Amino acid sequence: MREKGLYSVQSVVKAIDLLEALAQDGARPTVPFLAKKLDINRNKVFRLLATLEDKGLVEQNSESGTYHLGLQAFEMAQHILKSDNLIRLAHPILVELARKLDEAVYITVMNNDEVLFLDMVDSFQQIKTVDLVGRRFPCFTNAAGKVIKSVCSIDIFGRNSKRSGNPNPGELEAELDEIRRKGVAVDFNGLGEGICSVAVVIRDYAGKVVGALTLLAPSFRMLQDRLEKEVIPCMMEGAEQLSMKFGYSRAYA
Repeated sequence: MREKGLYSVQSVVKAIDLLEALAQDGARPTVPFLAKKLDINRNKVFRLLATLEDKGLVEQNSESGTYHLGLQAFEMAQHILKSDNLIRLAHPILVELARKLDEAVYITVMNNDEVLFLDMVDSFQQIKTVDLVGRRFPCFTNAAGKVIKSVCSIDIFGRNSKRSGNPNPGELEAELDEIRRKGVAVDFNGLGEGICSVAVVIRDYAGKVVGALTLLAPSFRMLQDRLEKEVIPCMMEGAEQLSMKFGYSRAYA
């Protein structure tokens, strides 16, 4: 275990200290106040604030010269809270599906045109897929990305399609139309040779997509008959249960 602080970058530490000072209730400090509070010179405080301001993490009141947290800081906090809440609500359903199907089941979200695997409950199978928690993949290389993109009202056939893992917009559009119609995506080999992924979207109270329930399993266990009669119905039922926890109603469908 490394010694605490051994690899700390002092400028980063001071920037975090500065954000913490701004996060205090009612805090609207000036540069001199922050310099005194953090025990660093005013020029360095000003440079740190300017950098954070460029990133949208800090904003300045031009009239008073005071500083406060910017919108980007609040957006980052909301993403953290949203992910934590999603994992907390999803985990019992992941457990239920993993035990019922005896396959690995994940909760996944979209982030910057990539699919992020947030949480997982594994199977008891001897042959299983590699743990992907914390891993990111281009959205069109897997079922989770495809099912989320199929119902999101954004331009997915432009210049980002190659970067996202699909070189043929025409084929992609037809595939996503089919996924949208069925309400489920099934992908073979996108995440690796011999891997099958199955995904269904999760929605919130406003009908907005918040992520996807995603099953990963070796392809040899995902025969068409099992997919249609067992796996897909269970995944769709689980996604509906989780969506209801977020306040979703079929009235939005």
